Order: sequence, then C-alpha cells, then structure tokens
Amino acid sequence: MNTAVLIDAVRTAGGKRYGGLSGWHPADLAGEVLSELMSRNGVDPELVDDVVMGCVTQVGRQAANIGRYAALAAGFPESVPATTIDRQCGSSQQAVHFAAQGVQSGAYDVVVAAGVEVMSSTPMASAIVPGLLPYGDKVVARYEPRGGLQSQGIAAELITSHWKLNRELLDEYGVRSQRLATIARDEGRFDREIVPLRRRTMDRETGEIVEGTELVRADEGIRPDTNLEVLATLKPSFVPEGRTTAATSSQITDGASAALIMSEQKARELGLTPRARFHTFSVTGSDPVMMLTGPIPATRKVLAKAGLEVSQIDHFEVNEAFAAVVLAWIKELRPQEEKVNPNGGAIALGHPLGGSGVKLLATMLHELERTGGRFGLQTMCEGGGLANAMIVERLG
Repeated sequence: MNTAVLIDAVRTAGGKRYGGLSGWHPADLAGEVLSELMSRNGVDPELVDDVVMGCVTQVGRQAANIGRYAALAAGFPESVPATTIDRQCGSSQQAVHFAAQGVQSGAYDVVVAAGVEVMSSTPMASAIVPGLLPYGDKVVARYEPRGGLQSQGIAAELITSHWKLNRELLDEYGVRSQRLATIARDEGRFDREIVPLRRRTMDRETGEIVEGTELVRADEGIRPDTNLEVLATLKPSFVPEGRTTAATSSQITDGASAALIMSEQKARELGLTPRARFHTFSVTGSDPVMMLTGPIPATRKVLAKAGLEVSQIDHFEVNEAFAAVVLAWIKELRPQEEKVNPNGGAIALGHPLGGSGVKLLATMLHELERTGGRFGLQTMCEGGGLANAMIVERLG
C-alpha cells in the first residue's frame, strides 16, 4: 500500500454571516484557495488526478458539482476532474479520507481535498423543500416511538441531559473557545494557514455585492470580550428551558479550504517535503435521534485500528458543533483537556459546514509543527448520526 502524505493545507479566514466573504461566489472563493495551494507549493495543477470537494448545501450557487467549477475558477486545466460529496458537516474531512485512500490504493498520485460553504448566500437547509422530508415513511415509523428525528439543536439538548452537562459547564466551554482563539490569533498561529482575500460583502436586504479594498486576514467570529456574566444573560436557542445558547453553538460562517495530498514517492519526484502522513481513518454511524454523538465511537474505532491510546495523541481537533458535543466526548475519552482544541474551535472560529473538515486539518497540521507534536486526531459529528475520525503523524 502506498503512503499518503500531506504537503500543505490552507483555508480562508472564517467570514461571519454577511461579513467580509459573504459576497464571494462559492466557486470563486474555493477557486482562490485551490489556486493559492498549488502556487505556494510550486505544483503544476495539470498533475492533479482529481479534486474531491465537500459541500453540504448543494443548491443554488453551490449546485451542479461545485467542485468542478471551483477547479475551473482556479485556472486548473479542463482535463482535471472534480467531484463534490456530502457527508454533512464532515464533508471535507470525508474528502480528505477519500483522497488519501485513493493515493494509498494507487488510484491517485496527486489529489486535492477541499471544501466550501458560503452560508450567507446559501443558507443551511435551503436544499430541503418545505413539506418534503429527506427521509421516507419507513424512517419516520422507525423513530416515531422516540419522538422522531429532530434538529441538531434538539440533539445537542439531548446530549446535555444524557451526560448531565449543566448550563454553567457549557458557558465555561464557550468562553474557553473564545479565549483560546483570541490567544491563537494574537500570537499569529493562524497566519500560515489563512489565505488573505479581498473583502467582498453581500447586503442582507438587497443581495447587492459590495467590493472592498482591504483583505480579510483573520477569523471574523472571534469575540475577545466574551465572559461568563454576558453568556449567563443569553436565552436558550432551541427550547425554552434548554441549556444551549448561540454562544455555545458553532457560528454560521463563510469559508473554503484545501489540502494537497500525494504519494510519498510522487512527493520525492517533485522535490517536495511531506509534512505529515495519513496514519489511520474511521467512519461510523450513530443514533440519528441524538445524532451528534458519533465522534465518541469514531475516536475509539480509529484509536483501536491505529493501535494507539488516547495518551499518545498530542493534539485533538473535535469539531465544536456545540459545546455539548465536545464536553460529552471529553467525558467519555478522558484526554488531557489542554490538548483538545487548543486554539479554540467553531464556537469562536466558525463552522463553514462543507469546508470545516479541511479547515481543522490545516489548523492541526500547523499546530503540530508549532508544538513539535507527533500524532494529531481529528473527528467531526455529522447530521443523521454519522462521524469521521482520522489520525495524522507529523513528519520531520
């Protein structure tokens, strides 16, 4: 089996809703990241065997295989193919899995895994037609005795009850994410992974696109002044007596990301230095009612396949869909908490759905290099009761 290695991973800053990236067409936004990924590594796009792009809401501007149009927008030769996949929030992490597994199998020599979501112009769930459920009568009947399938917000509340996570714990985690993200931003930890892009906004009311002159260089969702006193005043977001608020949920975000993956042999031929190798992958299904608990079995599965213990992992990226998801995962896996999302997560940095998997990989790669860590583990909960996990090993 070939060794699949990671050459580079980059992302845009996280653009807040109707913020600095909201006016970008998703194909153009992703195209900018693809173009920068190739140029900064001196790789001819003609060598790319495939572009595998994650995108969740594949409708409107993100319809009709957005990965193909992103590659064309990046100036890739027309001969370079592309596909778009949907594994909900883990779409671009799954893109990484498919890309690296393609290299391992010998199907690819050079492949790009990427993701995009412009949630300002293509709102979450806009692909679902009112009155037409994305599942049929048999699924409805299967889960009706348990109250039926619910939204992710309700699933987060079910998690808080099951793991006995009170409002104070959730709020403390929300403050933690903002504090760590602020430190990471101010210390320049994200600078190497972020591709600065010209500010381009969309007016919330008219849809008019306004071109700016300044560059969006930093994540727009970071709130340095967040504190427990302010969070305690917020109303629950999903049920009147709930524990989850906007401050303990991931932010609606615009963004794109891309990773350059190839065989170790091809990297040598091109004179490139691999920065990490893909060690182990897992994917699993979980209860679709509670929905967001999949990272727990996915993590256990990937560790077992790798022959590693939690204590051997130097860095964890656990997507902060909700504070409850990460806190439940911590309760079950019992890692050293300072190793979990040490630069903050989606609560502060945003969650551009289909772009988040590669976004987290970019952060994990650069943080392993900064700290000298060896193993990084990334996992994401996904709609419908799914989760991916992977372990990468830093090289050098």
